[in-house]
Amino acid sequence: MIQTIDFHILACEQMKVYPSPLYYRGNVALLQRPKISIVGTRHPILYTKTVTQRLARQLAMSGVCLVSGGAQGVDGLVHSAAGFSNTIMVAGTGLDRRYPAIHAKMIEGIENEGLVLSQFEAGHPSTKWNFPKRNELVVALGDALVVMQADLNSGSMHSVTFALKMKKPIYVLPHRLGESEGTAMLLEKGLAKPLYNIDAFVAQFSPLDVTCNDDFLVYVDTHPLYHEAVEKFPEKVFEYECLGTISVENGRLKRT
Repeated sequence: MIQTIDFHILACEQMKVYPSPLYYRGNVALLQRPKISIVGTRHPILYTKTVTQRLARQLAMSGVCLVSGGAQGVDGLVHSAAGFSNTIMVAGTGLDRRYPAIHAKMIEGIENEGLVLSQFEAGHPSTKWNFPKRNELVVALGDALVVMQADLNSGSMHSVTFALKMKKPIYVLPHRLGESEGTAMLLEKGLAKPLYNIDAFVAQFSPLDVTCNDDFLVYVDTHPLYHEAVEKFPEKVFEYECLGTISVENGRLKRT
């Protein structure tokens, strides 16, 4: 059943125009939890997919609720990796539609276990102007914005514009040259902080006094040979090298 909620209960007063009422399906108690907004391209590379899933999973395990827009790519990875009960999706359509259709099952899961919000009443026509409004609410709900990968002229960069106006902390995943020109520009201009250490980032926002156990980093503390580590943890060696969390010295791995 679609219900309504007063915008001011969200305690995010930075929006230019406050949507009233907001329509929702799901668990409004999630609005009381610490929240991080994560956005990014609809076509993430493997590195982005891997780190997005790990970041969303660790934040959710640490008591943080994830906010995103339900789109293909990074948004869908965030919702799925966090678990539906730990996620808020902001829709760009009325809640009588599950859009995009490819994510209909995921959206149904979030409706049942998490929370789906919309500024648009059922039957409201879907226009291109809906989605900037959705992006603004995604940003407003979070205590910080994380951009995982973005082209210069993308919806994710429009979300950054909202975050700058709202004075929200902005973090980006560092990439190699040419892979994510939008986030590279933000780092170059000093408008965002690089996300190098996921554990430290999670600890900064977690309401829980917990330390995420990481079997791979425990293994790295034994200073294994690089080729042995690649055989045992091929994906994590690549991921953590890219993040700068580990380095190779005399053929052995160590934490940086």
